[in-house]
Amino acid sequence: MTHNDAHPRPPLALTMGDPAGIGPELTEKAWNRRHDDDLPAFYVIGDPTLYGSTRLAVINDPAEAADAFPEALPVYPIELATPTHAGEADSRNAPAVLSSIQHAVLHCQDGLSSGLVTNPIAKHVLMEAGFSHPGHTEYLAELAGVARTVMMLSGGGLRCVPVTIHCALKDVFGQLTIDAIVETTRITAEGLQAFTGGRRPRLAVAGLNPHAGEEGRFGDEDEVIIRPAIEMLQKMGIDVTGPHPADTMFHEERRAEYDAAICMYHDQALIPVKTLDFHGGVNITLGMPFIRTSPDHGTAFGIAGQNQARPDSLIAALKTADAMCLSPDRTTAQ
Repeated sequence: MTHNDAHPRPPLALTMGDPAGIGPELTEKAWNRRHDDDLPAFYVIGDPTLYGSTRLAVINDPAEAADAFPEALPVYPIELATPTHAGEADSRNAPAVLSSIQHAVLHCQDGLSSGLVTNPIAKHVLMEAGFSHPGHTEYLAELAGVARTVMMLSGGGLRCVPVTIHCALKDVFGQLTIDAIVETTRITAEGLQAFTGGRRPRLAVAGLNPHAGEEGRFGDEDEVIIRPAIEMLQKMGIDVTGPHPADTMFHEERRAEYDAAICMYHDQALIPVKTLDFHGGVNITLGMPFIRTSPDHGTAFGIAGQNQARPDSLIAALKTADAMCLSPDRTTAQ
């Protein structure tokens, strides 16, 4: 019995990503490892010319993907405006990149896809064509009609969620608020039930300053912002502790004590995950009305077209999305 016979449901939608990046190469490599890695059925929404080294099945309906997947890479066609060259991004193809994302969201909303996996995009290329969103996730959130989402990084047995994300370190102090911590942690607690089988997730909140401020010696943010947020969360019935000194939160014994770490800024969350599993990390978006995962890397224009890109992270993203689909509590993860 194949994976898809065992779990009959709509296939996963995979976006094209930037066509000049490593997305097309990773897509082909992932499909070529479908049997070895027991991958769920997926189809890519992109230009068929990008996948010339693989047997293709051009489909007109996502429902055709599952039957085609064992023998050919299913492609839901989106035509590029101009031929692409690996490593040479072209903003003329930005509309096709965005169309791939839009179609994937619509397929999820219509129940044609069980979840969404996104290949990396290049924001600067899209911005040249008028893209005005801070990032990929914000664009998806707008398409889905969601006000706030949470980015969770997973790899090496560790899950980390940053409260503040893409901002300068000096701006973290202005963006870090009690409400931001409470809302990020609440969404995380709800979403994590897809990974804990409905058990109440255990969350550990990192401090901002060295030694979690050491009672104000190294800044008062831990006492006046983070601790009150934790107390509010505990009153809401969320299993959360902290603030914990970040330098002692991520060793093996401590990781066994929680299901996810709530971190105060980007690198505090991403460094431990990438140290534990640099090639296989997954970006999971919580708070969406559908499942969304992505590889934890960028377009890598510098190695595009050179057969150097490793598909580990994309494969992990596909398998993570599949596992979330199988969860009896999947609705709370969305």
